[in-house]
Amino acid sequence: MLVNVPARQIRARFTDQTVTVYQAYPASIALPAAAAGGFPADYNRSRMTWIKPSFLWMMHRRGWATSPGQEHVLAIEITRDGFHSALGQAVASSYTPRLHTSRDHWRRELRRGDVRFQWDPERDLNLQPLPWRSLQVGLSGEAVHQYLDSWIVGIADVTPLAHRIRRLILDGETGTAATLLPPERPYPLPLVSAARLGAE
Repeated sequence: MLVNVPARQIRARFTDQTVTVYQAYPASIALPAAAAGGFPADYNRSRMTWIKPSFLWMMHRRGWATSPGQEHVLAIEITRDGFHSALGQAVASSYTPRLHTSRDHWRRELRRGDVRFQWDPERDLNLQPLPWRSLQVGLSGEAVHQYLDSWIVGIADVTPLAHRIRRLILDGETGTAATLLPPERPYPLPLVSAARLGAE
């Protein structure tokens, strides 16, 4: 059990060069993407794309990869440079007094930026909310093109892992289930990005 966890802190699986984020898609998108290590040419770039570093928050959002139309969860490795680029221009998806001098200031930033962020309650193995929060990042416009064309290093379909963990939890084997979770640890943010996100 984690103790003394900051209220807003990115926890992720990462290496010296990459960070893993999660997305969910139907088989028609997920399977070709995982096989090719990149998204197909007909991927819809016009809508906002949300990426999430927390595996358990993704499981909460997509019901352990059972949500209709989003039955496959992808673990997507992106460059840390790309991740930092997104965070460096991210704007809160809702007005946050501690981050903006006024609502007008926030609205001006929203109009200028292609990246959104929000902090949502992190989840435990039973997908119940925890006292601390997890980051999700929304990409649109030029940021989506950079994500698809430059930042992605590799893609893996982790749906079988999600289903296996869920089965163990349903069978009461939470200890074993916990050992299968992707190892996530506090992510070292550049100070400028931490201040922009209101991270602690």
